[in-house]
Amino acid sequence: MTTSRGNRDDLPGTQQLLIDMQGVRKVYGQGDAGFEALRGIDLGIRQGEFLAIMGPSGSGKSTLMNLLGCLDRLSSGSYRYAGIAVERLNAVQRSLLRRYHLGFIFQGFNLLERTSALENVELPLLYRGVKRAQRSSMARGALAAVGLAGKEANSPSELSGGQQQRVAIARAIVSNPTTLFADEPTGNLDSVTTAEIMNLLTHLNRERGITILMVTHEDDVAAHAGRTIHVMDGLIERDSARNAGF
Repeated sequence: MTTSRGNRDDLPGTQQLLIDMQGVRKVYGQGDAGFEALRGIDLGIRQGEFLAIMGPSGSGKSTLMNLLGCLDRLSSGSYRYAGIAVERLNAVQRSLLRRYHLGFIFQGFNLLERTSALENVELPLLYRGVKRAQRSSMARGALAAVGLAGKEANSPSELSGGQQQRVAIARAIVSNPTTLFADEPTGNLDSVTTAEIMNLLTHLNRERGITILMVTHEDDVAAHAGRTIHVMDGLIERDSARNAGF
């Protein structure tokens, strides 16, 4: 049976949810031309979870990801992130929430081509106004954390696909985000590199306690997550936890 609920009532410690969505709807367009991409989503996510979001094209999973990442605004319902009523924030406030609390990894890496790995990783810190020496130190530390010490001066064209995604991950974690959003992070990678990247994300989740929300089409990729939700026709069709003790 299709349901909009994300097992909120089954989660222990729901009063301490990092993410709390209730009755979230998203409509594109108006009137007869309107399309309801999300039709009333309830979803609770605790700090430190690793959640995979799956579903066929057009199911609403990308829309859900965009709303969770404060990249778009919900049409109705409520969304609280760490107690903040996101639906009440204006564009500038949502930008600040992303800048100081969220990190993003994309399938296409989104690196600046004529810029070194170090400079790519420094970019979020530049937006924060961090001074050059501290930016460099933090970026070097992030690159080392993803296994790229010694590659600071390399441009993206001088790196393999897996190394480029590691740079993208370093850029996403350099500012110590609470939550990391990964949109098909292994979509452009071979099976061996996919396993390496997923092991890295799992390490970041377990060792640093970073909450990870990941969209994927691949069952073997989703298997690294402790919990998976399946989205269908704008609703959460299924919500299952893989690690009972998490």
